[in-house]
This record gives sequence, C-alpha cells and structure tokens, in this order.
Amino acid sequence: MSKKIYVGNMSYSTNEETLTGLFSEYGEVVSTKIIVDQFSGKSKGFGFVEMQNDDEGMAAINGLNGKEVDSRELKVNEAVDRPKRNNFDRNNNRRNNRYY
Repeated sequence: MSKKIYVGNMSYSTNEETLTGLFSEYGEVVSTKIIVDQFSGKSKGFGFVEMQNDDEGMAAINGLNGKEVDSRELKVNEAVDRPKRNNFDRNNNRRNNRYY
C-alpha cells in the first residue's frame, strides 16, 4: 500500500522535480503534487508526495523532516485526510441557528 506524505514550509521556488528527486533517494515515488493558488498559479508552500510503500514513506519522513531545501527547513509528516465537510443544510443550519 502506498504512503501519502505532507511536505510543508517549502520555498515558493521549489518545484515538483526537486521534490521527486529528494524523495526518490528513499524509494519509488508514485506521484508529487505542489499545491498552487487557483488565481495566481503560484505555489502555496506545501505539497504532497506519494511513495510506493509504507516503509519507504517512513524512511523519507524520518530522513527529510527538518532538512533544508532552497533555504527553507522542510516539515515532512504523514498526510491526514481532510475531514468531510457537511453541505449547507438550509433547514437545520440557517433557520435554527440564525441568532448564534
């Protein structure tokens, strides 16, 4: 099973090729994604890397957390799925909670 890894505190100039090169030292990289602003297209300073298996992913997390890349100290840890957000429910949220 693959391991998804969060990479934060990246320089805005860090690109996906740089991340792939860093993580490939620890095993096979399945995918790399740097999150960009939808309007400007510039990096938001964080991204995700998916490694082939859990052991390689843990080795990459332990090896790269705190490592300086492009003059920034990376924050690397296991990615956590975002909690599912509830859709707006007009009957419950809007009408009953209007004075809160």
